[in-house]
Parts: sequence; C-alpha cells; structure tokens
Amino acid sequence: MPNVPTSHSFRPNPNASIEEMLERINGITTHAVEPKTQSDSGVFSNLKLPNGAPIETKNNRDANGEFFPFEPTTLAESKVSESMVEQLLCKFLLARGEVTVRQMSEQVGLPFQMIDDVVAHLKSEQLLGFIGQSAVNGYTCKLTEAGRNRAVSYSSYCSYFGAAPVAFSDYVASVKAQTIGNQHPGEAELNRAFSDLLIDDNMMTKLGPAVNSGKGMFLFGSAGNGKTSIAERITAAFGPYVWVPRAITVDRDIIRVFDPMSHEECPLDKGEGIISDQTFDHRWVRIKRPTIVVGGELTMEHLELQYNSQTGISEAPVQMKSNTGVLLIDDFGRQRMTVDELLNRWIVPLEKRYDYLNTSNGKKVQVPFDQLVVFSTNLEPKDLVDDAFLRRIPYKIEVPNPSIENFVRLFKIMCTQYGFEWRPKMVQYLIQRHYAPIKRELRNCHPRDLLLQARNYCRYFKRPIELTKESIDFACENYFSIM
Repeated sequence: MPNVPTSHSFRPNPNASIEEMLERINGITTHAVEPKTQSDSGVFSNLKLPNGAPIETKNNRDANGEFFPFEPTTLAESKVSESMVEQLLCKFLLARGEVTVRQMSEQVGLPFQMIDDVVAHLKSEQLLGFIGQSAVNGYTCKLTEAGRNRAVSYSSYCSYFGAAPVAFSDYVASVKAQTIGNQHPGEAELNRAFSDLLIDDNMMTKLGPAVNSGKGMFLFGSAGNGKTSIAERITAAFGPYVWVPRAITVDRDIIRVFDPMSHEECPLDKGEGIISDQTFDHRWVRIKRPTIVVGGELTMEHLELQYNSQTGISEAPVQMKSNTGVLLIDDFGRQRMTVDELLNRWIVPLEKRYDYLNTSNGKKVQVPFDQLVVFSTNLEPKDLVDDAFLRRIPYKIEVPNPSIENFVRLFKIMCTQYGFEWRPKMVQYLIQRHYAPIKRELRNCHPRDLLLQARNYCRYFKRPIELTKESIDFACENYFSIM
C-alpha cells in the first residue's frame, strides 16, 4: 500500500509560500493510487464465469484488433460436445426427413468435416443410414427406427435444433471485446449519428458527454419533442456492427440470444468473411449494434430468462439482448410493472454493471450488464424515483420545446420530405393563427403531423399538394381538436 500522508500532513503552514504548498500537494498526488483502466474495471472487473475461469479475448481479434469469431477446427475448439451435436443432428433429421451432410453442417453452423465425423459415428451406431450421395453435399441421410426413437427422446427434453450453442464463457468474452465502455464517441461521431435530426448546439453539448460515458441517462420533457428519436440514434455513435451468438449454453440450458425481431442482421460482404485464411464461425451473427426499445408492455418477465417448458428453450432477457448497445425504456413510469419493481430489480446492475439470472435448473449465473440505458419519460424524474436511483443515472437531460426559429427550419425540412413547396408565409400564418393567440406550445412533432394531415386533405379533394390557409386550418382543426 502506498505511503499516503496522514490527515495532519494536509494542514497548511501559514508561513509557507504558495509555491511550497503546491509542491506538497504535488507530492501527495504522485503517491495516490492510479485509477484502474477500463480493461481492469467496470463491467468485467468483478464478473466471474461459472467455473471461475478468466475471460479471454485475445484469440478472437482480427488484423484490425476488432472482435471476430473465427471458425473452429475441432469440436474441442468449438466447446461443443459430440453428444450435443448428435442431438442437434438427430432432431434436425426428425424434422426434415432426408438431409445431406452439407445441409446438416449449415444448420448447426459447424464445419463440414466436423459434422461428417459425427455422422459417421451415428451411422456406426445404426441411428441413421445413407440413401444417396452427392459430390458436393456428401451423403443424403435418413434416420433409422432406432434413430427416430432417439430423436423423439431428445426432442421431449428440448426441441431446439438450430445452430450449435456457443459456450457461455465465449459469449462473455465477446461482450468484453465489444463493450461500449471502450467506445468514446466524440463530436464528429455524435454529429454523424444525429445527422437526420434537427438538434440545437446546446442540446448536443449536453448529449455528447452523456453518450460518451456509456452509463445511463434520463431524457425527459414534453411529449412530441423527439426523445425516442434521439435515444434510437445514440447507438450509431458507438460504431456500426457487433457479433452475437445465435444461442448460448449454460450447462444443459440453451438460451437464444439473437432475436430477428430486435436485431438487424448485417451479413459480411462477399470476400469480407475470410480473414487470415479462416472463415467466421457461423454460429455467430453480425448485427447492427443493438438498440432495444421497450415501452408500456415491459413486465418483470422480460428482465429474466424466459424458459419455455414445452420447447425446453430459454429466451434471453431484454438487457442481455441489448448488451454492447442501447436499451431504451420508453414512456418510463407507464410500464405494466411498477416503477419501484423496476428500480429494485436494476439498482444493483446499474451500479455494478453485471446482472444475475436464474437458469431453468435453478443455477444463478452472472452476466454482463453492458449497455447504455436510456429512460425516456414525459414526467419529471424526481417525481418517479428517489435520490438513490437518480444517483446511479448520472445524466438527466431535458428535451425542450423548439424555438420559433428551429420550428420554422423543421417545417422547411418536412415540406421537402413530403412534397410541399416551401411557403414561409403559410408557416407564419400557422403560427399567428393557431399558436400565438392561445399560447399553444410548439412541439418538434407538429410540422410532420400537420403536413401529413394537409397532404391527405389535398389528395382527397384531388388538389395539388400545397400549403394553403384552407389546408392548414383543416389540419389544425383535426389535430388540435381535443388538445
């Protein structure tokens, strides 16, 4: 432990010069303990694998130092047991009837030679037979009666027969290698991410450090000012792509991680998948860095592993699907679960940056909680949560109503987008007629919504798409009728 001076050493000497006092302060700070780097702290500093093994990522880097799941050459390297592969192949054959060895290889995401060896073993056990041969796809296989019985038995326990699951340790290593904690987007990255939104400089100045922190934030303010749109674009500042496994395994539990409804797959371009003469592991999917949005439908079930007793498969919770990206809690305070339930569930993960999940067999596993959590609400954060939780969300950013200047600029942008000729006098008429007299507040969503109403009005009466007093009055009468 460094020799840190006692509290008496900090007492200033009234006769000492300013220079002497500065030298003493400098001496104290040079003995201070150096802060830990990101690789030693944060989400992975206290996170342990189930077997206590260290998290290794050094073998999963491409020539640019980016995470890349190289194709395994042996079953041991893939960390998949031969019995697991046999089960997947038998269930696949049971579902499809007749399948080539090449098709089996593509189904489970493992190299042809590895599957060919397992198929040979299944044949020697008289669980399948060959009914044809192709020079390209290898033998065509079909289950024997004993094989069908075996496959039915496997399916009764777990019906999954997709890509072979990735080891849990490899999943954790992939999150560590792609963590947003190592991403520090600057002004240029923020401007690029928000290039299609009209955000004033003051707002960008507040957003920049919040996004750069990779921690969490509240976006609050009146409805219709673009809080959700802002949150959905934050992810683009952290880099375009990450790799996620289709499924992972914890002991005998299979957990689906890749979700086509939440993740956008971005396949490698032709020729891009060969790095150092090795292709990528097809059990992994390259996706856009995830942005998971949950709103009023959020319940406690969505925050836990969802085990389906009929299929024997578990679905990853939303925070796990959003690892290395952004998790947006939209309309915070209006969820089906109470605010206290959500806060009590996440108060520790937000602080420690890891979470605990229970598997179907009752085992508790520690998983990374590595995402920027954004709470978007129309309500005041201090009215929703207590100080203890607010302390764990370091940034609270209000999304204000637009100025008149920005409102007019936004109207001009929307006119171009929706096919209207830009007519400044009509926007001036709109403000003077429908906003100023009753002190109606401006909202960022109004230009878009009113123009859509005006366009539909023109289309119905077979008139040119243009802004007129008549179309504006009609749009406002409809849109603001009960507002």
